[in-house]
Amino acid sequence: MIGQDTIKRGLQKGWNTYLTLVKIIIPVHILVTILKYTPLIEILATWVAPVMKHLGLSGEAILALISGYLLNNYAALGVVTGLDFSIREITILGTMLGISHALIIEAAVIKRIKVKILPLVCLRILVSLLTGYILNLLL
Repeated sequence: MIGQDTIKRGLQKGWNTYLTLVKIIIPVHILVTILKYTPLIEILATWVAPVMKHLGLSGEAILALISGYLLNNYAALGVVTGLDFSIREITILGTMLGISHALIIEAAVIKRIKVKILPLVCLRILVSLLTGYILNLLL
């Protein structure tokens, strides 16, 4: 039988995890929503759109990719909720970010195990982009 102590610890850990996610997702969502009403997103989206179309993504998706690649998938989720993406785009983005996410944090971990960081980070990004390209062709 599960004791009250175990339930209490589980609820506390769940609550702490929830608060951590909220601290990432809500500010990113608010920032992206504010940026949506400025010309900045449109300028960036127009600039990267020719490349992003090969991945089946709108130019605005670069914000989700950069957030996910550099920070984590929760930051990317904040971007996705702040912008309008189709289910197809979300599928492509989610798959790409599942392959290559939180590169800064993971680079620190990789460095500790004495593996060369740059080739591994480049490989992950390349595989992510290649996967996006393939999914664009298949979906």
